[in-house]
Amino acid sequence: MDIPYYTKSIQDIKIILKTSEEGLSVEDAKERVKQYGLNQLKEKEKINPFFIFLRQFHSIVVYILLGAVIISLLVGEFIDAGVVMVILIFNAFFGFIQEYRAEKSMEALQQLTSLKAIVLRDNHVHEIDAKYVVPGDVLLLEEGNKIAADCRIIESVHLKTQEAALTGESTPVAKTIEALPQNLALADQKNMVFAGTMVSFGRGKAIVTATAMNLEIGKIAHLIEETDKSLSPLQKNINNVGTIMGISVMIICAFIFGFSAFKGHSILPAFLAAVALAVAAIPEGLPAIITITLAVGVKKLIKKNVLIRKLPSVETLGCTTVICTDKTGTLTKNEMTVRQIYANNTFVEVTGTGYKDVGDFFIDGEKINPQQIGLLLKIGLLNNNAHIEEEKAIGDPTEACLLVSAAKAGIHADEKRIEEIVFSSERKRMSTIHESGAKHVMYTKGAPDVILQLCKKINNNGKVRSLTPKDKKAILAANHRFTSSALRVLGFAYKEFPKKKAEYTDADEKDLIFVGLQAMIDPPREEVKDALRKCKEAGIRVIMITGDHETTARAIGEELGIGSAVLSGKDILKTNLVDVVDKIDIYARVNPEHKLKIVEALQKKGHVVAMTGDGVNDAPALKKADIGIAMGITGTNVSKEAGDMILTDDNFATIVNAVEEGRGIYGNIKKYFGFLLSGNISEVLIVFITLLLNFPLPLVATQILLINLVTDGFPALALSVDPYEPSVMKQKPRKKHETLFKGLAPYLVWYPLMMTLAAVSLFAYVFYYGGSLVKAQTMVFCLIAIFELFQALSCRSTIHSSITVGLFKNPLLIGAIALSATIVGVVIYVPLFQHLFDTVALSWLELMTIIILASSGYIIIEITKALQRVD
Repeated sequence: MDIPYYTKSIQDIKIILKTSEEGLSVEDAKERVKQYGLNQLKEKEKINPFFIFLRQFHSIVVYILLGAVIISLLVGEFIDAGVVMVILIFNAFFGFIQEYRAEKSMEALQQLTSLKAIVLRDNHVHEIDAKYVVPGDVLLLEEGNKIAADCRIIESVHLKTQEAALTGESTPVAKTIEALPQNLALADQKNMVFAGTMVSFGRGKAIVTATAMNLEIGKIAHLIEETDKSLSPLQKNINNVGTIMGISVMIICAFIFGFSAFKGHSILPAFLAAVALAVAAIPEGLPAIITITLAVGVKKLIKKNVLIRKLPSVETLGCTTVICTDKTGTLTKNEMTVRQIYANNTFVEVTGTGYKDVGDFFIDGEKINPQQIGLLLKIGLLNNNAHIEEEKAIGDPTEACLLVSAAKAGIHADEKRIEEIVFSSERKRMSTIHESGAKHVMYTKGAPDVILQLCKKINNNGKVRSLTPKDKKAILAANHRFTSSALRVLGFAYKEFPKKKAEYTDADEKDLIFVGLQAMIDPPREEVKDALRKCKEAGIRVIMITGDHETTARAIGEELGIGSAVLSGKDILKTNLVDVVDKIDIYARVNPEHKLKIVEALQKKGHVVAMTGDGVNDAPALKKADIGIAMGITGTNVSKEAGDMILTDDNFATIVNAVEEGRGIYGNIKKYFGFLLSGNISEVLIVFITLLLNFPLPLVATQILLINLVTDGFPALALSVDPYEPSVMKQKPRKKHETLFKGLAPYLVWYPLMMTLAAVSLFAYVFYYGGSLVKAQTMVFCLIAIFELFQALSCRSTIHSSITVGLFKNPLLIGAIALSATIVGVVIYVPLFQHLFDTVALSWLELMTIIILASSGYIIIEITKALQRVD
């Protein structure tokens, strides 16, 4: 059982870990390496690339196709066998590349501990590889250091750490050495520091309490390793379709061969026709076309700042019903910004966000000269240890935003600092003393109530007077107004010393002159509100999950329009999440385990869950979610490797583009699916029914294969890159278990019946009254081909009229239809190909009759789609 080190006193820590403030001895450290092992995360057993490649062939469709290849080779159909095998190898190679890149979550976690650590051993400072750090070691912590292990702090000099990547806390956490009460969330364990986080301010010492897989990062690694990844809805659909079609086609083709033999037809032509029909009826192009469709979508998404790591993720995102998003750095900028100021008994609004020194100051909507509040801004500038370089904060973000508010007013430092009375969590204030001409001036900032208690006067519009009870009431009311809006507030005051002193202490922090308040927040991204609105229109719910306090989280949630129903991390374990998960908009103060539980609860309620995040703490939930969306700029390597896709611009609005792309891609797959299967069903029915009616075979094997490889292939490929359905983002997300068959009745029922009726009737008429089997087979071949080319046009939309969406908006499809029609014409009218495919030339009257009959399929599909829209 884990020891709650944060509840122990420093003395108890030394006893438990058998160490001292001077550190371990070198020999003891070596022994502990043997006892505890190296301070590095375990890697999963590496997958053999050869087995990853073989795994690409593990599906029912592929098994059937491999069997068809073998049979085709045995009967001499080398061209068809070669084409099918090329498609299979291409599909397997593409899938191999994607899957091979997906096995890196643990490698990214490993990188977090690939650093140096400064330790005390035998009371001497040593710099060692972090992997040799052991429990009981004393680490020296300094600003800018990445922490190598989980530690209990034993000395803190203004120590603050940036823990956003682990806990979600957006601002640096001030550290203490005091023992704390039990049952605290990770973010509240303020006497601990954790591996993978950064020292943002101050310095300190800490005793190592955990290494390797016992780290908080290590626990996350366990969660990642233990989280299973289920198949995407599309993969499940394709496997189901493959199973159903494979079994059905093999049974029917076996029956056709047996029936033909029983009726006395020639065995070899009957067998060849049955094999050809099996090859034609099984959608061997489906895996390849899906891969191509997804790959084209991936290229489009790269241009829209989305990097897809796993192809099915594009499709899965299209049916997402819930997006769980981290607040810090995802919905917000992770850049503290001064929003409001209270000075001179009035409220001032400050525009601009982040660390750009662009913005203005307004009172009641009217722009003001910021010099009116210049003293307040000057105190924030001078009483400051942060720096800004290239619009990035170095140091405490809270102090950095004070530099920005001063810069917006054109105020610059012009007084030399001579001393500092440092901030502490007990004092809740900080003072700096500056040389101003012949006198010294103390500038003080801190918690408003603390500052107010130290003040006896107030500077109002440049005039100093006594601080009255009415002034105090107004100041406290302003502070309450700010905090109620989740703004973080600092109070500012000053004091002049007519005579210079040699030394200043906190005893001098009295009789101050109050100046005002500055209120700040980590602001939402500008584009987020619009992105959230689009998500709502698309039927996608957005839930905010953050390590921040409830008040801050609720204020951001309300401002963005996410909602206000909040559940804290401490209450998650006490609550049956499945019962309340559909009612909660915001989860605050959460740990990684909580995030995982939230995702699991949503999935149990039938939701398709997308999880966005950028920190180490997000990785387990990113991997468990149906689709994990990592941030590319601020994201840790861990989150990127755990995610299915990465936003390269860290822009929440980019998710909307990805959703649209996912839905559009699925729609195009559905177009192809309907087009392919309707033709395949029709071909099987035509052969099956003509045999039942005691007719000869209506098609020879080469004609069946040509229809399959040419008239099916080119238009289907063009449909895979067709422009998306109109209003795709106005539709509700499809159900997680919705099959590809839904809404395809016009293609899979009415069209095959119409085509079968037309083909069987035409074959019977020509065979009986024309007396020519070859002509009858030629006309059926031509009829089926033109039927399918007409259908390709109707497949431009499975919902709307093909005329409405534009018959000619896909030039590639028009080209594919023209090419296929040309090939059919060549086969019918060129003597060499007539011999190869057993065809004869048709008259113009016969050809026009076929075209008119074939158009009936297009008409019946368009009428059926119109009737479905009315329903």
